[in-house]
Amino acid sequence: MKRMIIDGISCEFENARNVLEVAKQNHIDIPSLCYCESLSVYGGCRLCVVENERGAVEAACTMVPKDGMVIRTNTAKLRKHRQMILELLLVSHRSECTTCDKSGKCKLQEYAKRYGVKDVRFPINYCKEPIDNSSDCIVRDPSKCILCGKCVRMCAEIQNVRAIDIANRGSSSIVSCGFGRKLADSDCVGCGQCAAVCPTGALMIKNEVSEMWKAIYNSSKSVAVQVAPAVRVGIAEEFGLPADVPVMGKIVTALRMLGVDYIFDTSLTADLTIMEESAEFMEKLKNGDKLPMFTSCCPAWIKRVENKYPHLMPQVSTCGSPMEMFGALIRQQYADEDVFSVAVMPCTAKKAEAKRPELIKDDERLVDLVLTTQELARMIDEAGIDFAHLPDSEPDSPFNTYTGAGVIFGVTGGVTEAVIRHVLGATTDESICKIAECGVRGLEGIKAFEITAGDVQLKIAVANGLANADKLIEKIESGEEFFHFVEIMACPNGCIGGGGQPSACQVRKAERYEGIFVADSECSLRSSEQNPALDGVYKLLRNRAHDLLHVHYPDHKAE
Repeated sequence: MKRMIIDGISCEFENARNVLEVAKQNHIDIPSLCYCESLSVYGGCRLCVVENERGAVEAACTMVPKDGMVIRTNTAKLRKHRQMILELLLVSHRSECTTCDKSGKCKLQEYAKRYGVKDVRFPINYCKEPIDNSSDCIVRDPSKCILCGKCVRMCAEIQNVRAIDIANRGSSSIVSCGFGRKLADSDCVGCGQCAAVCPTGALMIKNEVSEMWKAIYNSSKSVAVQVAPAVRVGIAEEFGLPADVPVMGKIVTALRMLGVDYIFDTSLTADLTIMEESAEFMEKLKNGDKLPMFTSCCPAWIKRVENKYPHLMPQVSTCGSPMEMFGALIRQQYADEDVFSVAVMPCTAKKAEAKRPELIKDDERLVDLVLTTQELARMIDEAGIDFAHLPDSEPDSPFNTYTGAGVIFGVTGGVTEAVIRHVLGATTDESICKIAECGVRGLEGIKAFEITAGDVQLKIAVANGLANADKLIEKIESGEEFFHFVEIMACPNGCIGGGGQPSACQVRKAERYEGIFVADSECSLRSSEQNPALDGVYKLLRNRAHDLLHVHYPDHKAE
């Protein structure tokens, strides 16, 4: 273990890639706008400068830590430098803080207040490019962009989508889709990871809270809401609670207080997905169909297949996502009512999924509106609800039963583990612990392992983050690897790291991961086939189960 001195404090470090990381690990907050732990070092904003013993100034994000190094992070020289940088950034940023959706969570706003920047002495010169509202998921406002490059690096390095890049040079530089295109015309998959790392309001989730209030206040409509498994560990943080504190009951209470009529946990249809997907997989295995079979729960992954791998679409499960399935159940259960169907999701791409023409059944959408975890938290705040001290309530019958297998859909590997539990008939704590050790768990980008089901040895792979998915598919298509079953989630770490969740560092995502399995362990039923509500679901759907629970996407040709 090495040591360096930061502001007179002895700081231990090991395998830190820069001084900024050493400071963070030792709870010393050096300001930074362009740095992200999961991305390459950019060194663009220059806010993270520190001063060494000789008075030289260097960016902490590009500074290699050395044993015995001594630095200061708060000197008169550094304060003056940061104030000047912030002024220059504010010149190129359209500041409408009171009406900006990012207000209160904007890093530029936070640092301007922290360093006492109240006046900007230079002419305002923000980008005059129009707001790009073409995407169903993301709003891009060039006038608020400070060219930190986080969104560009996230889209290229973690997702390998490259829908956006920095165009032009010098003062004319902008983040662009290229050639004047809008997000909707690019290869964007709607994952929202760009918005998750944007420190200002340049990239934001499309805010549809007003549509939700409008539906709630409409006395002629009944509002039905389903809540995805990963929402419970994201929203907990937003209200100062640890990720492993059970809050699903508080979410139900909060939604009732907001005026929602029917409230459900999407974990039920995650169980339903397992029953349908497992049957589909076993049928493909029996018939000798081309494998692997890919999961279909993630809409950003579906969009990626359509954009880059259209030839793989026949290998993607035809099962609708749990959100889609619950939308179908709500329509059938309340067919005699004018129901406004809402899904609260950790995912921004779900907004686009709900609007797909394939999800129109009986001439109406299965889901009318998708809100993210952040949007629900905003509504709870707006209503003045003290979320942390709410009593628990139960979801509504007849769809109020779910298993731990449904809950774990929220993390990478969760869908696969739920399938394995069902295929192997694992219902006891001992058998589930054994499955947990097979290689399915963990936050690695790619996991590969084997399980034995009867007399069949199944090879399985799990990938999270689209760049990792691309690497895995390259190995599969080259013949280097073969798998029977592949789970892919577009967002790093799965739905717990979805673009609609409150932004979080890797440590907090790891806490969310553990929180999901804590919620799983607290369920009395742990395997999907144990869910007694499924019998009623299939009776409700009658002979339309396949039509309502499965989706057949059109053929697409690669451009």
